Amino acid sequence: MRVTTFKDKTVAVFGLGASGNATAKALIEGGARVAAWDDSEAGRASAAAAGIPLVDLRIADWSALEALVLAPGVPLTHPEPHWTVTKARAAAVEIIGDVELFFRERRATCPNAPVVAITGTNGKSTTTALIAHILREQGLDVQLGGNIGRAVLTLEPPAENRFYVLELSSFQIDLTPSLEPTVGVLLNVTPDHIDRHGTVEHYASVKAHLVAGAEAAVIGVEDAMTRAIAGRVSGKLYPFAVDANASIAPKIFASGTSICSQDGAIASIAGVRSLRGRHNAQNAAAAITAIRALDDVTAGSHSLWQPARLDAAMKTFPGLPHRLEEIASLGRMLFINDSKATNADSTEKALATWDSGIYWIVGGKPKDGGITTLEAYFPRLAKAYLIGEAADEFAKTLSGKVAFERSGTLEVAIASATKDASMSDAPEAIVLLSPACASYDQFKNFEVRGDTFRHLVAAEIAARARS
Repeated sequence: MRVTTFKDKTVAVFGLGASGNATAKALIEGGARVAAWDDSEAGRASAAAAGIPLVDLRIADWSALEALVLAPGVPLTHPEPHWTVTKARAAAVEIIGDVELFFRERRATCPNAPVVAITGTNGKSTTTALIAHILREQGLDVQLGGNIGRAVLTLEPPAENRFYVLELSSFQIDLTPSLEPTVGVLLNVTPDHIDRHGTVEHYASVKAHLVAGAEAAVIGVEDAMTRAIAGRVSGKLYPFAVDANASIAPKIFASGTSICSQDGAIASIAGVRSLRGRHNAQNAAAAITAIRALDDVTAGSHSLWQPARLDAAMKTFPGLPHRLEEIASLGRMLFINDSKATNADSTEKALATWDSGIYWIVGGKPKDGGITTLEAYFPRLAKAYLIGEAADEFAKTLSGKVAFERSGTLEVAIASATKDASMSDAPEAIVLLSPACASYDQFKNFEVRGDTFRHLVAAEIAARARS
């Protein structure tokens, strides 16, 4: 995608990972002059190798810059603004992100290109992927990206019959003042990333920005913060819930495994292994509501609202890697990769999926609150296997309530959990990686952690087959 809205102007790009390099290239292709920089020598070297011009922004003339495009991982406000943010503000240079560039390009070249943008503390990746899957199953040109898959500026250019389905994190939203999707989806808000937003109230206000500028706002109304946000929406509101009797009457709701409107069932997720659990009923309700809103806003021009086809698409959804992903089975043992569960609220969804027989691998770089909020699920656990920095803290929480061992590493945990689960007399023994922690103490990211789990499980199963 070319970004033409900064043609003949000089733009600073800071943070030269995959999205930063894509941003620099898109700006250059659109006729902008780029001054790119990164704090790491490796980042600068990779950009230089890709032909991206480097300018040391520590000593640059900021008065000559039109904008600073900041990578979403770089602190904007908390725990303190990055030095580039301080310099930009001192020079009255606007600070934006790559998603803002996308929306400006859309407005300039094809404002009617349909965009569904999704955010929330939990469930946004599954919901984003599910919406994209439903649209693709209807034969549409769908561009999936943002905080999932491809960086937004690597997608195809805006076109009226091209549907964009974008997952957006709070960091990305914070850098997108012109966020105006066709349909904005807000799933839920629970405390997260407080180290980057200061307070949960500020975090919620950032999330609210996604639906504030949308033509249609699809909002889950099962928590107090999202209900309050729904109450402030001035445009078209499409509430959804996993309860027909929610305090704000939902247009779409989940009843068991059925996704319903007030007129009756629309689709079912019964037997869909990639959508098991109450949380996935919420995700499915959100996706169906988004399709309803999108069909309304586009005046039915694409005939999106066809319940039979929606139901069929649900049945073929493959699910997401690292999110309650069933990766292997051995006898009565089932191995589940839920590495994407980086906080307790996300892990709660996994523990709620099975009633008993869970051999839980947990730990990593802990977040505020640890796993204390999961105590109601402890009776479902056969045993816990503690890894990473959180081991001592989690041991204190589990002591006297759940059998556990300090495994230390993922490899040791898998070997121990598999051995214990193989001796279980439960109808189904679940070896579950759902860390409730960030991965950064032992792994580059949750994807690497999940892939490592997959490889180690395969090796464990192969070793057992040989013995």
